[in-house]
Amino acid sequence: MADTSSRVARDVFGTLPDGRAVERVALRGESGFEARIITFGAAIQALIVPDAGGHCDDVVLGYDDLDGFLRERKFFGATVGRYANRIANGRFDIDGKVVQLAANNGPNALHGGPDGFDRKLWQIADIGNAPEPFVTLSYVSADGEENYPGTLDVRLTYRITGPHELSFAFTARTDRPTIINLTNHSFFNLEGAASGRDILDHRLTLFAEHFLAIDPTAIPLAEPPRAVAGTPFDFRTASVVGARIREHDQQLRHGKGYDHNFCLPNDRALKLAARVEAPRSGRIFELLTDQPGLQFYSGNYLDGSIVGKQGRLYRQSDAFCLEPQVWPNSPNRPDFPSPRLVPGEVYRHQLVYRFLSGRGEA
Repeated sequence: MADTSSRVARDVFGTLPDGRAVERVALRGESGFEARIITFGAAIQALIVPDAGGHCDDVVLGYDDLDGFLRERKFFGATVGRYANRIANGRFDIDGKVVQLAANNGPNALHGGPDGFDRKLWQIADIGNAPEPFVTLSYVSADGEENYPGTLDVRLTYRITGPHELSFAFTARTDRPTIINLTNHSFFNLEGAASGRDILDHRLTLFAEHFLAIDPTAIPLAEPPRAVAGTPFDFRTASVVGARIREHDQQLRHGKGYDHNFCLPNDRALKLAARVEAPRSGRIFELLTDQPGLQFYSGNYLDGSIVGKQGRLYRQSDAFCLEPQVWPNSPNRPDFPSPRLVPGEVYRHQLVYRFLSGRGEA
C-alpha cells in the first residue's frame, strides 16, 4: 500500500467488472491500530487492533480481496442505506403517497433493497492528516433509486480521533421529503477474525432499559418497547453473550438468537451505548452513538457457506454486530423515532468505535 503520509495511505483494492477502480484508504493510529476502508460500499475492509499484550489482529470479518465482496452480499463492514434494517412489507407512506420497495428479506425490505448503498462505488471527496488522519467518502443516490423518493447527497467521514479510536460522521441532504437510516455493519470478533473462536464468551454490556420484541420476520410487534429486566435481553451489567442465548424464549426463537433493537435515549447526544470484552485477548470495545437505537446481532445466520479472510469459513456466532440506527420499521410507526428528512434539513449521525487494552487504556 503506497504511503501518501506517515498516517494515511491510499491504493487500488480492485477493479469492478465495468472497469472502475475500487480504492482503499488506510488510517493509522498508535501501536499498530489501523482502519482500512474501501470505496465499494464505503466499507471497513480491515480493522487492526492491538490486544492487551500489544499483539495486533484484524478484528472484523470480511474478505481479503474485492472478488469476495462482489460475489456475496453479506454486509461485512458496509455502510448500509438508504434505510438500514427492515421496513414491513417494503411499504410506507410519505405525505399521503404510498412508496413500495422491493421485498428482499421475506416479505420485508432490508438494508436499502437489493442494490443498496453497500453495493455502490463511493467517491473519495477529501483525504488528509489534519488535524487527524481522515477520509471523506461521498455518494449521490438518485431520486427513485430503489424507489426511494428524493435525490440524496450523502457524506461519510472516517477519522482517527484517539490512539485506538475510529469515529464516523454521516451527513445527508435531500431535495424531496424522504426517509433515511444509515449505519455501519461491521462483524466483530475481538479475539481476531482468524482466531477460530466464537464470540459466545465475550462479555457484553448494553446501556439500554428496553428492547423491541419482534415477529418471526423480525418486524417489531405492535406494542411498546419491552423492559429488559428479567429477560435474556438484560445486558445492563456485563454478561456473557452465550449465557442465555439458548434459553426457551420466544424472542430468541424469532431472532435465531439475538437480532433485536435496543432502545437508547432519543436526545441526539453522543453517549456510550455498548461495551464488549474479550476474555483471551483482553481487547475491550466501546461503542458511542447519538442514535436512538442499537441493533445487536449475534451472527446467527453465518452458516459455514461463506469463505472469508485467510480462507476461513464463517460459522454461527463467529462474530457480533452492533448497529446504531433509528428503530426498525420506523416509517410505519409514528410512535417510533422518525427517519424523515426534508429539504433544508441535514441528517447527522455520529458513531465512535473505541478500543481499550485489558488495563482499560486507550
